[in-house]
Amino acid sequence: MVKRYDFLVIGSGVAGMSYALKVANAGKGRVAMVCKTTLAEANTAKAQGGIASVTNLKVDDFEKHIEDTMIAGDHLSDRKAVEQVVRNAPSQIAELVKWGVNFDRTDSGEFDLHREGGHSEFRILHHADDTGAEIQRGLMEAVRQNPNIDVLENHFAVEIITQHHLGVEVTRRTPDIECFGAYILNPETNKIDTYLSRVTLMATGGIGSIYATTTNPNIATGDGIAMVYRAKGTVQDMEFVQFHPTALFHPGETHPAYLITEAMRGYGGILRLPNGEEFMHKYDERLSLAPRDIVARAIDKEMKIHGLDHVCLDVTHKDPEETKHHFPNIYAKCLSIGIDITKQYIPVAPCAHYMCGGIKVDLNACSSIHRLYAVGECSCTGLHGGNRLASNSLIEAVVYADAAAKHSLQHIDEYSFNERIPEWNDEGTMTNEEKVLIAQDVKEVGQIMSTYVGIVRSNLRLKRAWDRLDLLYEETEDLFKRVKATRDICELRNMINVGYLVTRQAIERKESRGLHFNVDYPPVTKD
Repeated sequence: MVKRYDFLVIGSGVAGMSYALKVANAGKGRVAMVCKTTLAEANTAKAQGGIASVTNLKVDDFEKHIEDTMIAGDHLSDRKAVEQVVRNAPSQIAELVKWGVNFDRTDSGEFDLHREGGHSEFRILHHADDTGAEIQRGLMEAVRQNPNIDVLENHFAVEIITQHHLGVEVTRRTPDIECFGAYILNPETNKIDTYLSRVTLMATGGIGSIYATTTNPNIATGDGIAMVYRAKGTVQDMEFVQFHPTALFHPGETHPAYLITEAMRGYGGILRLPNGEEFMHKYDERLSLAPRDIVARAIDKEMKIHGLDHVCLDVTHKDPEETKHHFPNIYAKCLSIGIDITKQYIPVAPCAHYMCGGIKVDLNACSSIHRLYAVGECSCTGLHGGNRLASNSLIEAVVYADAAAKHSLQHIDEYSFNERIPEWNDEGTMTNEEKVLIAQDVKEVGQIMSTYVGIVRSNLRLKRAWDRLDLLYEETEDLFKRVKATRDICELRNMINVGYLVTRQAIERKESRGLHFNVDYPPVTKD
């Protein structure tokens, strides 16, 4: 079946939804939003801490936020991208508020601002400790009420469509690759339909599920990055995987692990060993509020030195009622497993959290493939450089969604539907009965990535990961060619592709920088 939409949005987090709302409200055509599960399930909803924006001009300014971002990114960030996000943040916050998103305010009506690791000022807007869920709620209501947006839940994008599907040879050196839409799996018919579009936006989120433990939901399998890579688009900075220092250590909860927001350290939480000993003074003068890469490596080292499976976060010295007020969900979650955080330490350990690289885009969110935009975590804008500054991701998503909307609306009339695209051909394939193989391979990808391409790496570990992933790739591609496409085998393909990209680009970086720490390349000591 062939369907036509002016705008095809693949993904349903803050990036995809804010873009969809902006183009839909412009009246330039119909929008299809493809969600692999439900509209509500996205990395956005898991974001607890908040969204960064300069709002208190009495003490804060754009230059401070820009400098904090550059320092956290180990000066690998693209300064133009940083300036674009920081300077446009306040107007996008105003737009979120207009769409119905509520941020906590003080008694005087001003935003109640938090501070997080790497920030020199209090500039984190929040909604208690479930900011992402509140943003997701507000945007979902707006999307569902918009008559120009069709929400396609439980649909899965298999591949984006380019000249390759017309029989044209496309390589990474082809200068004019063009996106004509996507092949999308319909769960009701189990058929792959052809969605033709004038403009396509990739907003598929992160890659956390390629690791054994992650704060991301199970759907974070790097689909958009893998699809664009297979279509010969440019993918960059994949070696920079951010491990959140403080996920709740609770064996059995690994996908997703429960996140203990960085705002809790901004509130005064202290990292300790289980015996109560502090340790961050050995690693950074900013102590528990150092940037995430430093804190995660410090915790990893302490766990290895002492043979621990976790360290602890202590807020027992803070006022109990204030702690419950600021962090009601964390309090309730910990209480559900027998931990009263006002009296007991919280057991925490680092786990995979955020991809700083992805589909390379320019300041308009244009990828290297014509008519294809990418926003949110699946994109690489250059904002994060070697390490994301806390709470910069949500604001990046809305600022770049705005840039993508403006650019695509300016050019949409130049594009037409390509009616020559063939429908998906699965003749000769059989129904896949080898579910056990796929499930086992998914586990193996997680084990490979966590063991060999984790917080601390080495050339030997990276080579071993490369070899293991290469074998899985060959086996999975062979199976994919013989069976009908299903979501589980497509996700496995994507996970292997993304794991390969993280590993390869980690091998190519011959230094320890930002989130990429290789013991064979000791970091340069700064005087």
